[in-house]
Amino acid sequence: MLKHFRIPGRLAVKLEELGVSVSKVLRKAGLPRDLFQRTRVLVSTAELFALWRAIDHVSSDPLIGIKLGIETKTERFHPMAIAALSTDNLVAASRHMARFKKLTAPEEIVVELDEAEFKVSFRWLLAVEDEPVSLIDYCFSWVRSLARHGSGTPLNPLRVEYVQRRLNMRQLERSLGCTVLIGAPQNAIVFRAVDATKPFATRNAELLDLLAPQFEEQLRQYKEEDSFLELVRRTIQDKLPGHRPSINAISRSLHMGPRTLQRRLQDSGSSYQRLLDEARHQMARYYLGNSALELNEAAYLLGFEDPNSFGRAFRNWEGVAPIAWREAHRSTNVM
Repeated sequence: MLKHFRIPGRLAVKLEELGVSVSKVLRKAGLPRDLFQRTRVLVSTAELFALWRAIDHVSSDPLIGIKLGIETKTERFHPMAIAALSTDNLVAASRHMARFKKLTAPEEIVVELDEAEFKVSFRWLLAVEDEPVSLIDYCFSWVRSLARHGSGTPLNPLRVEYVQRRLNMRQLERSLGCTVLIGAPQNAIVFRAVDATKPFATRNAELLDLLAPQFEEQLRQYKEEDSFLELVRRTIQDKLPGHRPSINAISRSLHMGPRTLQRRLQDSGSSYQRLLDEARHQMARYYLGNSALELNEAAYLLGFEDPNSFGRAFRNWEGVAPIAWREAHRSTNVM
């Protein structure tokens, strides 16, 4: 399974168009300031969730996810979406997106069709906490935009279903043009089957055949990039206990020069410092959640100079102190 999401650069443009400061969002999320200037913007599930929570916080707009998911111009769609629009109908388009997501990110799009309804739901396969509400809204709004663009009509879903309680249900109903249900087993957007199976006005078999080789090449690149990042991360973790491994030490272990390693990481949308932080973060959660190590022992094993440095880093990662995180997760395990 791939472990990273690729964030479209278009998201930063849309945030600015809606008056949301991208720099403030990235700072609040604890992400690199140059994230959207990179050739490839790759983030982990935790970073993806942090990004959307920061969007919630900075925008202070309860409908920000829906607004970001609205798209009306074909040229602004991702190539994957353009290929989806070239399929026969919303069912075929959703299945196309489901295959693409499954092969390129730790996310699953589940599609279900019966005689009356067509349901699309989303699963974040590596999530350890609830997904941000604005991310769910974005997914719903984006699928609705795809359905409208493909059908050439102002099509609305039959309903949307949320797991979490929402305070702005009437606003959501007006914005999405449908009923909103709370307390569902999964977050899902539901269309009438008759609407989901109507032929797309945008269907284009020739264009779909033309785009197919491009997507296969993209899938290959995604797998190679994610595999390389995982290899570097595992190598860092192997060298981590009691040390803060340098890029020189890791590059030697990988039988390449430091500059080559830096360049390949940059080409993959990452950096050595970022992977070091990810490795430490993963191991910190393991040490605190699955062992009786004292905090100073965990700090030593993670290569920090002292427990205070570890505490500051952990608060940046999780938003709480290590001892508070451990107690909360002990309580969860007991329950």
